Amino acid sequence: MHNTSQSHVKQGGQQGELELPSNVQRGRVPQQLSLLESAAEGSSPKMATPKPRVAEPNKPRQTYKQNWSAYNQAQTNEVAEAQKVLYWLCGWIPEPTPGQGRPPARVRDLIAAGVMKVFTRMSGRRVTPLINDITTKGHIHHAPHYNTLSKYLAHDELTSILTELISESARPLRKYARVFAFDSSGFGICNSQRWGDVKWDHARIVHGKKVPNAIKRKDWVKLHAATDVVSNIITAAIVTDPFASDHKYFEPLFNKTREDFVIDEVVADKAYSSYRNLTLVASKAAIPYIPFTANRNPQKNSPATWKRMYNLWIQDPERFLAHYHSRSNVEATFSMIKRKFGEQVRSKKWPATANEVLLKVLCHNICCLIQAKYELGISLLPEVNL
Repeated sequence: MHNTSQSHVKQGGQQGELELPSNVQRGRVPQQLSLLESAAEGSSPKMATPKPRVAEPNKPRQTYKQNWSAYNQAQTNEVAEAQKVLYWLCGWIPEPTPGQGRPPARVRDLIAAGVMKVFTRMSGRRVTPLINDITTKGHIHHAPHYNTLSKYLAHDELTSILTELISESARPLRKYARVFAFDSSGFGICNSQRWGDVKWDHARIVHGKKVPNAIKRKDWVKLHAATDVVSNIITAAIVTDPFASDHKYFEPLFNKTREDFVIDEVVADKAYSSYRNLTLVASKAAIPYIPFTANRNPQKNSPATWKRMYNLWIQDPERFLAHYHSRSNVEATFSMIKRKFGEQVRSKKWPATANEVLLKVLCHNICCLIQAKYELGISLLPEVNL
């Protein structure tokens, strides 16, 4: 089974060195690297001595206020404005040159119809009136038949188009996003298979009965994503087979995000902790808040960035965890997608399953744009008069 990653990225720098990026003149690097330098004082190949923890009185839990006025406006106008955002996003998709014979269905129309199908969580037949409605409004040229839509979801070329649409939908928030979280989550392929059962119960459902998990089952696919911790918008996404390593896809996700965003901090769990990933993040003037496994100690050949972040994690865990806590927002992002657009996909075979998951991510980003418009109070997409 193939994955949706289309880029081959070289390593950002050699181990043990910090390769200063081209944006060092912008004045961001000294500010970003000051924390790494302060944590490096007294660093050595040996394990740092942890500070004794002093019992503190229970602090009140921090809560965050909801802007209900903006939330209510975004929700009540979401469907109408989602059609406008979709029209804007599909505007750049190139159409293939038609040959002889019957003209093929337009790619823009098929993607717009696919988004409406996933957005409403309806079957191809039931969503047909809504597709006809956006055709009447002029958002698409022609309403595709539901069988044509189902066949197109199984095309390999759709994967790269959806991946670019996800990145394009996140660009309007590039001025407001600085901290990004990386993680992965699974989506069930059939209605009887839930990701929660696979992850926690260690059982799969076959014909209504739970049986032990098979090692090489294909009941779900995995979504790897990078998300902004403030707006929860996804900046890069890759769908793979269920057993793909998270560590392998950190670099393409990071580099794809950095094409459009200035990254100040990166937060991720222990699955992404490695010499290569930490050095890559630091070489781009960002701070990697990635915890370490219990059996990892600094060695003589350990990169300088790895030693510095390790000493910060050991010597000042409160400071480290204060930044790492924002990683919980990527879990909230996956929860938003699954609660709103479902935790299973209707498709059965690859790559239709991967494309349907990417459509869910695109629908989520459209909702985040609409919410950001009302909360930030600015026009993010003046081209469509939102």
